[in-house]
Amino acid sequence: MKSLLFSRFLLLLPWVLIVIIVLDIDSSRAPLPALAPRGGGGSGGARPAAARAPPPRRPEAALPTIYAITPTYSRPVQKAELTRLANTFRQVARLHWILVEDAAARSELVSRFVAGAGLPCTHLHVPTPRRYKRPGLPRATEQRNAGLAWLRQRHQHLPAPQPGVLFFADDDNTYSLELFQEMRTTRKVSVWPVGLVGGRRYERPVVENGKVVGWYTGWRADRPFAIDMAGFAVSLQVILSHPKAVFKRRGSQPGMQESDFLKQITTVEELEPKANNCTKVLVWHTRTEKVNLANEPKYHLDTVNIEV
Repeated sequence: MKSLLFSRFLLLLPWVLIVIIVLDIDSSRAPLPALAPRGGGGSGGARPAAARAPPPRRPEAALPTIYAITPTYSRPVQKAELTRLANTFRQVARLHWILVEDAAARSELVSRFVAGAGLPCTHLHVPTPRRYKRPGLPRATEQRNAGLAWLRQRHQHLPAPQPGVLFFADDDNTYSLELFQEMRTTRKVSVWPVGLVGGRRYERPVVENGKVVGWYTGWRADRPFAIDMAGFAVSLQVILSHPKAVFKRRGSQPGMQESDFLKQITTVEELEPKANNCTKVLVWHTRTEKVNLANEPKYHLDTVNIEV
C-alpha cells in the first residue's frame, strides 16, 4: 500500500513543481505602483507627471510663399537650365514658380517641362519687341513685367495681409537652399551678395551696424542700387502697395534696371542685409558656356526625334 502511494506521489510531483514555477513568474510580472510626483501631493491624490512635449514646429502652411519669376527663351541649353533650376526649387517649401517665355505662344518644350516639373508653376509668355533685341539693350524686361502683372492680378481681390516674398530667378544662376531661408523673412526689401558677377568673384552691399552704406562692385559703383538682379527680394505687400512699379524700357540703360526698379519701392536706408550682413555668397551667376554644335547636321538625319 505504501509503495502504491509513493509511486503516485512521484507521478504528481513534476506537475506540482510546474504550477509553483508558473505562479512565481506571474507574481514577478505584477505592475509596480505609480510613483507620486515630487514636491508633495494635494488632498485629491497624486497625479502622474506629464511628459514634456517637444517644441512645436512651424507648420509649412504658415510659411510665407516665395514667388520666383524666371524669364526664359529658346536656345540649345534651355531645358538643361530649367531642369537644374527645378531640381533646386523642388526642395523649397511653399515656392510658386512664375515661368515666362520670351515668345508669342507657349512652346511645346517648356509646356511639357512644366507639366512634369512637379512644382506649383504658372506658365506665361510674352514676346520681346524686335526693336529691343539689339545688343546692349536691357533684356527680359517684358517677361519680368508680365510676372509682376500676374502676381498683382492674382492677389488684388484677396484680403490682406498676404504673406509672401518675390525674387527674380534667372534660369542661368545657381542657388543655395540657404538663400530661400534667408529671403523668407523679408519685411520690405532684402539684399545679399552675388558670386561671379561684374567681372569679380563677387559683388555685395557694404554693411555697417546692420545698415547698407555702400557697394562693393566692379562696375559703376555710383548706381543708386549697385546690385545684380539675383541679389534682392521684395515683400509681396510692397509689390501690391506699389502697383506702378515695373521695369522700364524708356530711359533705362543696361545694368540700370535693378536701380530703376528699386528706386520706385524703397531707399538704401531701408534695405535689409541678409546672408550674415552680406558676407556670405548664396547665389552665383553661373552662365552656361556657349554650346559647340559645329558637327550638328543641317537637316535631321537620326531616325528618332529626341528633345534636348
